[in-house]
Amino acid sequence: MERNDIVAARVKFLRKMHEFRRNNDSRPVVYLDETWVNQNHTRGYIWQNSDNTERLKVPIGKGGRLIVCHAGSPSFGFVKNSKLVFRCKSGSSADYHSQMNATVFEQWFVDMLGNLEKPCILVMDNAPYHSTLYEDYPKSNTKKIDVQTWLQNKSIPFIPEETLCELREKVKLSMPKEKKYKLDEIAFQMGHEVVRLPLYHCQYNPIEMIWVQITGEVAEKNHSFKMADVEVLVNNALDEVTKENWTKCGDHCDKIQDDDLVKEGLRDEILEPIILTINPDDSSSDDDDDDDDNF
Repeated sequence: MERNDIVAARVKFLRKMHEFRRNNDSRPVVYLDETWVNQNHTRGYIWQNSDNTERLKVPIGKGGRLIVCHAGSPSFGFVKNSKLVFRCKSGSSADYHSQMNATVFEQWFVDMLGNLEKPCILVMDNAPYHSTLYEDYPKSNTKKIDVQTWLQNKSIPFIPEETLCELREKVKLSMPKEKKYKLDEIAFQMGHEVVRLPLYHCQYNPIEMIWVQITGEVAEKNHSFKMADVEVLVNNALDEVTKENWTKCGDHCDKIQDDDLVKEGLRDEILEPIILTINPDDSSSDDDDDDDDNF
């Protein structure tokens, strides 16, 4: 989280969100995300009698998995008709990510945008299926003939004698400094603005707190450990989330964002003397060398 590029992304995000609030931007802020609920999800502590002879029996393992995708705003709650709940073919993390892929997410995303009644600010993370580039570029394993064809279509000059490494450098030079994402462009064409969360900063997204509410309710009521029943519990829990729940979670995250922006403003003032002490400048080193020569 303290890597330089991530810190820069964090400051950019915090400053932008603060400016929206300071300028009283009338556009609702819509947060979106995905989660999953396991078939055998239950509370960490379960009922049993004093003799430890009767208790709720929990099956071994996590069981099947439901994938949940939704979007909501502290301004109006969940986006209407945008709930996506479907069964994962396997409970493994790998299968989860293969089934919630760019194709599935893009279709849901476009449908969700169609359910928004006014222009909005959309906040989402940088999951791979959120981040398909607007324009495809040759990959590291792209064949030489395909790289040449791509350069030719882009009217970028090259000669047949150039090696694949040279051609890749030409591709690299043609790529924009800031990535342009397909979903961001789709949203822009429909009148919305996308703001990307910095990596590893889910605490800025109030929907994470909504997920805790959902999974907590499922854990409390999951007694049969049957997938059909868990699916009903998840849908009911989603339907019971109110605008007030969203507002409370949104206010909490807004405060975290504003507090962190203040801390970022103090970062240079606090850290610069420490950095200078640990890493003396070149002139100090030169002076030390001169002193050594005098002895």
